[in-house]
Amino acid sequence: MSKAPRIVAIGGTIRPGSSTELALAAAAAAARDEGAEVSTFDGAYMAALPHYRGPHWSASDGAELIAAIRDADGVLLASPGYHGTVSGLVKNAIDYLEELAADRRPYLHGRPVGLIVTAFGHQAANSGMTTLRTIAHALRGWPTPFGAALKVGPDTFTAGGGCLDPAVLDQLDLVGRQVARVAGRL
Repeated sequence: MSKAPRIVAIGGTIRPGSSTELALAAAAAAARDEGAEVSTFDGAYMAALPHYRGPHWSASDGAELIAAIRDADGVLLASPGYHGTVSGLVKNAIDYLEELAADRRPYLHGRPVGLIVTAFGHQAANSGMTTLRTIAHALRGWPTPFGAALKVGPDTFTAGGGCLDPAVLDQLDLVGRQVARVAGRL
């Protein structure tokens, strides 16, 4: 019996229950449905990280994230689209992956990376997606064929985290399943 693919999900905002975190949770659930084990690093985790290599940084900061990525078979990245790009919170967490530079399998080398961007408008969602794809390539990851660039509003998700828009849910399901399926084959 083969082992379950290990997926690391990174994303969110400083606001618990944000649409970005709910979208990431939906994609992670789809990956789990495909048999993957998923570890999530959400907005609360990322908000506690000091600026990478900044004055308050220490080598132990982000250790759980680095260890999880080191052992991961695939990654889900979710960011809000802020001012035409990804949020600083998410970018700082991604910067911590520099700790993997000297590894035998550096950065995200050879791993599928599912991408999700949530925004109030199409322009921010699409430009944020372009940025995440560029980052995944720069880190030697393989962005999945489909990325979810989502225009969301207050009626996209319920307070309990359910998705009210079937088209959004289908996109998140596809991203999660693509990462899990490819990770399980590598």
